[in-house]
Amino acid sequence: MFKDYNMNQVILPIDLAYKLQENDIAFAVNDLVESIPDEAFNCFYRKTGYPAYHPKMMLKIILCAYTQSVFSGRKIEALLKDSIRMMWLAQGYEPSYRTINRFRVDPDVADLLRQCFVQFRSQLVQKEMIDNDAIFIDGTKIEANANKLTFVWKKSVERYSAGLVEKSNQLYKELLEQDILPAIEQDNLDELSTEELDEIVEKLDERIEEYDNQIEASKDTKVRKQLRSERKTPKQYRKRFKDFVARKQKYRRDLAILGERNSYSKTDHDATFMRMKDDYMKNGQLKAGYNLQIATEGQYTLAYDIFPNPTDTRTFIPFLNRIEKGFFSLPSYIVADAGYGSEQNYDDILNNRQRTPLITYGMYRKEKKKAYRHYAFNLSNWPYDQESDTFTCPNGKNVTFQYWSKKKDKAGFQRTFKVYECEDCDGCPLRLQCTKAKEGKNRKVYYNEKWENQKAYIREVLSETKTGDIYGKRKVDVEPVFGFLKANLRFTRMSVRGKDKVQNEIGFALMAVNLRKYTVRQSHQSSLLHKNGPIYRMTIIRTVFYLI
Repeated sequence: MFKDYNMNQVILPIDLAYKLQENDIAFAVNDLVESIPDEAFNCFYRKTGYPAYHPKMMLKIILCAYTQSVFSGRKIEALLKDSIRMMWLAQGYEPSYRTINRFRVDPDVADLLRQCFVQFRSQLVQKEMIDNDAIFIDGTKIEANANKLTFVWKKSVERYSAGLVEKSNQLYKELLEQDILPAIEQDNLDELSTEELDEIVEKLDERIEEYDNQIEASKDTKVRKQLRSERKTPKQYRKRFKDFVARKQKYRRDLAILGERNSYSKTDHDATFMRMKDDYMKNGQLKAGYNLQIATEGQYTLAYDIFPNPTDTRTFIPFLNRIEKGFFSLPSYIVADAGYGSEQNYDDILNNRQRTPLITYGMYRKEKKKAYRHYAFNLSNWPYDQESDTFTCPNGKNVTFQYWSKKKDKAGFQRTFKVYECEDCDGCPLRLQCTKAKEGKNRKVYYNEKWENQKAYIREVLSETKTGDIYGKRKVDVEPVFGFLKANLRFTRMSVRGKDKVQNEIGFALMAVNLRKYTVRQSHQSSLLHKNGPIYRMTIIRTVFYLI
């Protein structure tokens, strides 16, 4: 005997939602997108042309596909034909892969993704799934969709550009010395501009044309041969100056793309070559990538941004500005690792934002070690007299204040140092261990009073029980998100090019990680509630009495 099986009969129910499990991730995707205000979708409305797919539907199917580790437009199109949850979210529509790809890189989608993160955080706060007392910030490198050997280095461009200036000036002097061309007007005597190089090429063209006319007008074979011989020189110069024009334009374009960066990729101009952790060749090869910065709480990504520079220190303040402007107000505590600890970052959090930084600095752990605290040649271990403003070196000499010094870093931030100098280092038995100054010169010490006060404040704050416990959560809060993104979701490389498009794609991926984690936790809570119900408790009581 078999169960009834008939391929020619309509099977009910028609609504595909009945085929999904109670806590299916498709419901979480649907609820999230439906929570976005309708006004956010108005920018996609078009009065003319063929009616477009609704942006809510497009957003849902792409988010759902990303939760299943499907990032290709063609594979998303295939899912719409054989995945029940995708069919339900699309309600029977089947947009092509071109439509899907065009939508997810649309500039207006960036605001929709921002709304997704805002609404998702609002749901977490309402359900008390996050504390909302602190955010945990960290960064990671994501490989760009760029070829490996398409790098352009700023130092190389500057070196070649300087060599081009030198060669063009030398050839121009040869033209004047050989009386091939008259002198042209120069704005800068040290360098020929692109316009001036073009003018030289035009004048050489005119000179070559004169030779051509003379050759055509002459009927004497010897004269024609001599004219052709003389024409070779301006032709050679014209070829070289044309090459100078093309190269100068290229170098100018390269420097404009580079900006403040040290490199870029020819296939993705916004990507910068960085050192990745997954160095398979073990040779320190740099790869084109982006620096992803995220802010988390409860292992949920609440805000994100993409930066082209590889160091986390210089991304911190722009990222905080991005959070405040587009996502949410900063909580009381901002937690990050030592890569973000700098004088500029501490100053911004304490003075501009009035928040508490729970951020260590580079020497934080080393300063706690016994060897560091007992090392005699560290300035922090020298006795200090506040009245005379002097330190005492290990040899008992006074290290007195001399003058103030100000230094600017590459980002333009200015630091102020107090410069101290030892009164006499000549004949000191500890000289070789204490200083590398040349003979006849004394050791100088640069002391940043503001930086030392900030470090003392950080040490004091992190020594407290409450703030110490919050900082202790950093590794288990923000670090697992990168593991979920790269290992569980298998998102390790971008599939689009350009910063704006990359920012959209990483937004989809991070929200997919959030939804997967949120669905799992909701399912776990539902099972616990079910087990704690009256029927479950009565069954346990009866079983216990029966055993007794």
